[in-house]
Amino acid sequence: MSSQQSRILPGPSRNPVGSHVPVAGGLHSVGLSYARELRAEAVQVFVANPRGWATPTGSPRQDEEFRAACAEESIPAYVHAPYLINFGSHTEATVERSVQSLRHSLRRGREIGALGVVVHTGSATGGRDRSVALKQVREHLLPLLDELTHDDDPYLLLESTAGQGASLCSRTWDFGPYFEALDAHPKLGVCLDTCHIFAAGHDLTGPDGMHRTLDQLVGTVGEGRLKLIHANDSKDVAGAHKDRHENIGAGHIGEDPFRALMTHPATEGVPLITETPGGKEGHAADVALLKKLRDS
Repeated sequence: MSSQQSRILPGPSRNPVGSHVPVAGGLHSVGLSYARELRAEAVQVFVANPRGWATPTGSPRQDEEFRAACAEESIPAYVHAPYLINFGSHTEATVERSVQSLRHSLRRGREIGALGVVVHTGSATGGRDRSVALKQVREHLLPLLDELTHDDDPYLLLESTAGQGASLCSRTWDFGPYFEALDAHPKLGVCLDTCHIFAAGHDLTGPDGMHRTLDQLVGTVGEGRLKLIHANDSKDVAGAHKDRHENIGAGHIGEDPFRALMTHPATEGVPLITETPGGKEGHAADVALLKKLRDS
């Protein structure tokens, strides 16, 4: 295979399709090699242990090679912040670590040329009222948004949850109070996870399920705020409040809603990232299927 053929193919303008990729051993040498094998048109990576608080510096050489390759080949890249982050926690140490962790992800995002950093919206722990937790979100998260002053700083993309426990944001309308708490900051966006929103209670199936849900999201946060989509099917039924991803078309969402997703005005130009089971083979199959649904 020639070097030209081995490159990731440039993503079409409508919806570049890609996957979360492993990067242990090197962002560029491992992460982009994996993406090329999937024929991915977009990538998402971790820049720290997703289940820890460490803030590693990374490799400047790998950073530059990753950034240069993505720029040359028009590959949109995204960072997923660690799962432990929760700005609604009643534990002071967790909030302080959340600030440090997210600041690290945002800085690393800029260093590798990422367009956005995805963070989970968290929950109101300790039995506290949501309004109290959202005030805390404002106190600690708004200053981080205000630090995004560089032209190449990534957007902060809020990802809602499946609605487990005291989630601060799981239904489309929950983004409203969250955006209000953060003054609808210009660097604030949304990452819509299809499995999460389905599990939270939005039935994406049927003739207009996906379009209706997207209409509700745009009506809540406004046009242009949807920056990324996590395209995942669901092992469980709508409203189950269980975050269990399934391969595209093999779960309770099915293929048709994903085809509909890529025809809504709000998703124009928005990349799709899969986070599905099955390792490399499963990821490659899902990337191929989403491209087929997009192009059909």
